[in-house]
Amino acid sequence: MFAHFLRIPLSLIQHRYLVRQMTWRDIAGRYRGSFAGLLWSFMTPLVMLAMYTLVFGVMFQTRWTAAAPENSIVHADGHASFALILFVGLILHSFLSECLSRAPSLILGNANLVKRVVFPLEILGWSTIGSALFHGAISFAALFAIYALLQGAIPWTALLLPFVVLPLVVLTLGIVWFLAALGVFLRDIGQVMPPVMTLLLFLSPILFPITAVPEAMRPIVFLNPLTIPVEQARALIIWGVLPDWWQLVTYSVIAVLVAWGGFYWFSRSRPAFADVM
Repeated sequence: MFAHFLRIPLSLIQHRYLVRQMTWRDIAGRYRGSFAGLLWSFMTPLVMLAMYTLVFGVMFQTRWTAAAPENSIVHADGHASFALILFVGLILHSFLSECLSRAPSLILGNANLVKRVVFPLEILGWSTIGSALFHGAISFAALFAIYALLQGAIPWTALLLPFVVLPLVVLTLGIVWFLAALGVFLRDIGQVMPPVMTLLLFLSPILFPITAVPEAMRPIVFLNPLTIPVEQARALIIWGVLPDWWQLVTYSVIAVLVAWGGFYWFSRSRPAFADVM
């Protein structure tokens, strides 16, 4: 069992060049023939940001000042600050949404590779994650640029952002492997994912502060895989405070277990892919 667990990082190390090539092919292919090209990778979240800011920040008059930690070194209020707070959550949701929306058709869309016995199909999950991370990195770069213009200096705690994003990446990878294998046998999964991602958006503290959720319902919100990464990313970038390390360690352990479970299911299901397809 432990040897099977080690196959996850070893697969990435062994096939790193192939993963890099397929990731870049995915990125380049998405914008081939497009006039704006890579600009679309952060133009889309910016449009969504403007829309949500208008609806929730202007029309609903949502405020986040009360949600700031007591030791916060940054006091964010107003529509501009609300947009920054919202953008952090939208970036992480976009990353998860892109990966999980593509996962059910990952094997079905590469049927020509299934019959190649020597081809490591698990790297399709790695390339999907790599492509989504690329777009997420561009969005974060835009976020930091806007933050510097509106708020001035970016808190030094933003340097710790990888410690928040990495567990989400590991968790997402496991779910991608699971859904990719399941999508071969149950084609309806692809139709289920869009409403699921919308549900995750509205059941995570992206459009509202976690303090707005009644105490009795907060355990349900914390079951959302986005809740802890969004809350901790905001602590680092917006409020300038250190994350809750205990939460991150717990989340990381769960993420590793999910990744192992997804990879195990994918490996056990792989021999049947060719027969079903």
